[in-house]
Amino acid sequence: MSPPDRWAPALWGGLAVGTACVAAVLAGGLAATTLPVLLGSIVTRAGMDAMGAACVGAALLGVLLPLGPGPGARELTRLERSVDRALVGLGGVWLVLTLVGVAFRTAEAYGRPVSGIGGAELGLFVTQFGAGRGLLLTAGCTAAVLVCGALRLHEPHRVQLRIPLVAALLGLVTPTVTGHAGTEADHELAVITVALHVGAASMWVGGLGAMLLLVRRREMLDVAVPRFSRLAGVCVFTVGITGVANAVLRLESPAALVTTGYGWLIVAKTVCIGGLGALGWLARHRLMTGRTPVLRWASAEVSLMAVTLGIAAALTQSG
Repeated sequence: MSPPDRWAPALWGGLAVGTACVAAVLAGGLAATTLPVLLGSIVTRAGMDAMGAACVGAALLGVLLPLGPGPGARELTRLERSVDRALVGLGGVWLVLTLVGVAFRTAEAYGRPVSGIGGAELGLFVTQFGAGRGLLLTAGCTAAVLVCGALRLHEPHRVQLRIPLVAALLGLVTPTVTGHAGTEADHELAVITVALHVGAASMWVGGLGAMLLLVRRREMLDVAVPRFSRLAGVCVFTVGITGVANAVLRLESPAALVTTGYGWLIVAKTVCIGGLGALGWLARHRLMTGRTPVLRWASAEVSLMAVTLGIAAALTQSG
């Protein structure tokens, strides 16, 4: 990995967190809480989303590639080790962010500073509040991803990569479906559309990021790109349809798109998704035809994805 590549994950994470903070404040997040608590909640939520999508992408890459004996076995083994190490590192950071996020979300729920929250409030939040139970489930899923990665580092064939992939997807989905979606009038439809939206977006975002950072050789890209491209097309379609459905369920009228902070965030997210579709088509077309500089285009797509993740995190603080 070249020096610029080493900094790419941090830059993408910073983009997501920075966008989330700015968007949450501009959309009126301070109306319900103080600035320190708002920033703490949004930073941990954006960080959780970014780490979760990265875990999904790493595990998905391993599932898409034919890991094991055969042509290119040495490179595949290296890639398998990279995936396992990524799951351990990313899963550990994700777990820490989730636990810290519980503290900030508890402070937000009780309208107090974090220093004013004790064990009793934390216990009530994770047992009596839907958002708290969702975060507790996410912590369990994140721990499962971490354990699976650690086990695979010692015995690669003991745990199939599909297990941490499913655990990571569940960990991303649970805070969302137990939050705003769980309180909608059309509860079942809202939960289903949000779950599909988050799952598809995480595979799209995480999968491309994992390919950029972990796949080094052209022959591996030749195998991974066609498989990922087909999946990405389904993900783009799913994200678009479920995004529209979620907006219809959440907004009282079309005018709310331009008269509420939540509506403006939806507009911004829609514009980003449109740009992602165009960049994604261009990057994959260049990869398939061998044209350069393909990684620059794909990196631009992931950067815009990071901005979109930040907006999505800010959506959880408004509406």
